[in-house]
Amino acid sequence: MESFKHGEITEFIQWYDTDGNIINASDGGVIFAEGKYHWYGQALQAKPHARNGEGGGVTIQGVIMYESEDLLNWKYEGVILPVSNDPESELYAPLRFERPKIIYNDKTKQYVLWCHYVGYPGDHGTTPGTAEAGVAVCDKVNGEYKWLGTCRPLDGELVRDSTLYKDDDGTAYFIYDRHVLATENSNEDRCLYVVKLSDDYLTTTDEYARVDAAFWREGPAIMKRKGKYYSVTSGLTGWAFNQAKAYRTDKLMQNWEDIGDPCIGDSTKTTFNSQSTYAFKVEGTEDTYILMLERHNVKNFLECSYIWLPVKFNEDDTISIEYMKEWKLK
Repeated sequence: MESFKHGEITEFIQWYDTDGNIINASDGGVIFAEGKYHWYGQALQAKPHARNGEGGGVTIQGVIMYESEDLLNWKYEGVILPVSNDPESELYAPLRFERPKIIYNDKTKQYVLWCHYVGYPGDHGTTPGTAEAGVAVCDKVNGEYKWLGTCRPLDGELVRDSTLYKDDDGTAYFIYDRHVLATENSNEDRCLYVVKLSDDYLTTTDEYARVDAAFWREGPAIMKRKGKYYSVTSGLTGWAFNQAKAYRTDKLMQNWEDIGDPCIGDSTKTTFNSQSTYAFKVEGTEDTYILMLERHNVKNFLECSYIWLPVKFNEDDTISIEYMKEWKLK
C-alpha cells in the first residue's frame, strides 16, 4: 500500500497485512519501538456478541500486534495478550480487552498495557469484572504480556473507555470515562478523569483530575504539541456515530477547555462516521500527527474501517481534521 485509503464516509474499506489477511486490531494504538511501528488492538469476531438481542464486540483471541516501517504495510506479529480456556481465569473467553494501550517504562525497561476489561461473557455491567481497568506487562514490545489483574481507580466507581498517556518527563497517566452509578433522584455522573500512575506504571495513584469540560464523553485520544495537550473525544451513544469534541490545556491535570468539533466539513456531525481511538506523532517529523479513528461495522466486526487522518494545528491553538478518501505521508 502506498497511501492511506478510506473511501467514502459510508464505506467500510479494510486494511490487509502483508500476508493478505484482514487487519483486526480494534480500538488499539501505535507504539514506536526497536526502530519500527507496532500497531495493536483487540481481535474482534465477525458476528456481533448477543446481549439481550443487541450486539457488541468481544474477543476469543486477545490483543494482537502488527509491525511496520512505513505505517502503511503491516506484518502480523501474533497474539500478545492471549485469552484463556480456563473458566476460573480472568482471561476466560469470550471477554473484552477494550481500547488496549501500551507505553514503555524507561526505568523498569518494561512495556505496560492498560485496557478497559470486561470479563466473561463480555457483557458490560456494574458488578465486579464487568467495568474494570486491566493491566499487563512484558519485557518485549511484541512478546506475550503477563496479566497482572484489574482494578477500579480512585474509589471503586465503574471504568469505561480509556487510554494511556506518557508525558515528556516519563510520568504516565490513565485517562478514562469514570461512570458513577445513578442514585435516587439524580442523573448518572460520567466524566473523563486523568489519574497519575505509579512510577512502574503498574498501579494507579491517588493523584487525579476530573475533566469537567468533558462531561458525558468517551474515547479520548491524547496528543501534545508545543507545550499544549489536546484530546479528541466521542459522545456516549454506544456504537452509533456522533459528533466529536476536542479539548485543550497547558497542564494535563487541570484547566481543560472545550475547543469544539475539530472535524472540518463533517456535515453529518458524526466524526466522519467513525470514533476516535488514538493519536501519535510520526517519528522523524517535526509536526506530523495522526489521529486514529475506527468506523465500526456492527453487522460484521471484521469489516470495520480504520480511518487515519492528519491533524492540523491552527494559529489559535485549535485543531482541525479533514476527511480524506486517500492521502500520503509527506
